[in-house]
Amino acid sequence: MSASPEFIRITDINKVRWLEFNRGPVNAFNRQMVEETRAAIKAAVDDNSVRVIVLASAVEKYFSAGADLNEFRGIKSEAMSVWVSMCHDIANTLRDAPKPVLAAIHGTAVGGGLEMTLHCDLRFAAEGSRFGQPEIQIAFIPPIATTQALVRLIGRSRTLQYLYDGSLVSAEEAKEWGLIDEIVEPDRLREYVQSYAENLATKSATALAAIRETVTKGGGLTFDDGMALEYEVASQLADTPDFAEGIDAFLEKREPKWVGK
Repeated sequence: MSASPEFIRITDINKVRWLEFNRGPVNAFNRQMVEETRAAIKAAVDDNSVRVIVLASAVEKYFSAGADLNEFRGIKSEAMSVWVSMCHDIANTLRDAPKPVLAAIHGTAVGGGLEMTLHCDLRFAAEGSRFGQPEIQIAFIPPIATTQALVRLIGRSRTLQYLYDGSLVSAEEAKEWGLIDEIVEPDRLREYVQSYAENLATKSATALAAIRETVTKGGGLTFDDGMALEYEVASQLADTPDFAEGIDAFLEKREPKWVGK
């Protein structure tokens, strides 16, 4: 990124990059914020010093309020297609990333920011968080590849009900659905996610990328095509320095020294 973003706070801690939405008071996404988010995610993906990415919010009580609806007043299909293309680019970048992507969610999480977390590997939420996709209220649908991510994450019937209702659900209900993975005490959320991320950062980057590719991409394929992807990736791993180092370290009863980036 050529300049510091106005609406994204970027922090690096022990090979973990935090990308925090930062447009108070509620993190409503205008076009600039969407563009900055896309650029910040791409920069984190391309930076070899970053081993894990975390999406979070720097705004108290709000993770995301969705799109700033001033952006949509008077908008027509041509301009909307540009907006949705930006959103899909974010989804693709998150899903194609060769490194773990986590989400640390607190407060109210609705719309676009929440949608981005659906393309993360794990979603950690603070107690008391609330989740929703209220687009039905403006006769719209959530456009960050959300309809496709949700149906794969929580199933068709629950996705339809969730989007039809457009209401907020609690962290407990979201966890029961599989929308989030863990609930954490609010004052421990950042520490907890940072610790988890640092543990991931100690593992082979080559192996993490292979796991993410086979699970994320393979999950959208037929079983046979997914198995073919696994065959290809597993075979190629045998040629990597990290695989050789892992075998040697295990047999020599020492800690491995990973070299993959």
